[in-house]
Amino acid sequence: MSAFDRRQFLQLAGVGGAVFMSGLSGAARGADSMGAAKGEDFFFVQLSDSHWGFEGPPNPDAHGTLPKAVASVNALVQTPDFIIFTGDLTHTTDDPKERRKRMAGFRDIVSELKVKNVRFIPGEHDASLDNGKAFKEFFGPTNYTFEHKGVHFIVLDNVSDLGAQLGEAQLAWLADDLKKQAKDARIVVFAHRPLFDLYPQWDWATRDGAKAVDLLMPYDNVTVFYGHIHQEHHHMTGHIAHHSAKSLIFPLPVAGSQPKRAPLAWDPAQPYRGLGFREVEAEPKKAEYVITEMPVQKA
Repeated sequence: MSAFDRRQFLQLAGVGGAVFMSGLSGAARGADSMGAAKGEDFFFVQLSDSHWGFEGPPNPDAHGTLPKAVASVNALVQTPDFIIFTGDLTHTTDDPKERRKRMAGFRDIVSELKVKNVRFIPGEHDASLDNGKAFKEFFGPTNYTFEHKGVHFIVLDNVSDLGAQLGEAQLAWLADDLKKQAKDARIVVFAHRPLFDLYPQWDWATRDGAKAVDLLMPYDNVTVFYGHIHQEHHHMTGHIAHHSAKSLIFPLPVAGSQPKRAPLAWDPAQPYRGLGFREVEAEPKKAEYVITEMPVQKA
């Protein structure tokens, strides 16, 4: 996306600023080794934690923010290669019938996205009460891999297990997949919970996430994108960068900044503050990714 197009989008979405970050040094070399066309840029959009079915404060527009986010993505000047939702598509419910109703409602709204290459991973609100059964019925497997323009993408499920872990079977699957990758391969991992111990007291961790990070550590170019914490956050484990996404329903406080994990209050003077989605641009020519945080469109 050109600088002009990016500014156009910022103006369209009513944005006062954006966050840019680069990483994955050596990405161009990794792309070449996997057969990608030299200089072939692409970008994708990450959305997370829409919690469709949530009611009440702090969001008086609980039924509006997801459609607004869809409209914002559809308004992008350049079409993303794909879109991925990194979990908590719906808000938890003990009623299996209501769970499926919410998933159907979410699916109907996101079907309005102009980009039809849309991928999903579950959050604990979607999958923990039935081990991902309903999620699989609507959106397919909870962990998988795919390739796109020289990048190897890995989707991990750290929510279907009530113990908030990946589990030995999935770790073995990950190890087997990574054995097939070159040491300098460009690898992007998606998960819902963070793979590192951000703040376990608030369930902001994966119990065996360190084992996954250890498996990824030998690879030169790895980036992890996740959701769950309802705010932008950046962290390094060695050379591996971890980036969290904002929520589409309500922001949460900085880890440990208050006694309880409770949503931040809605500010009528700045509606939708703290809500948004992420645009990630892969630039092999510059050997970097550009990460842009976008807010939800206000109207």
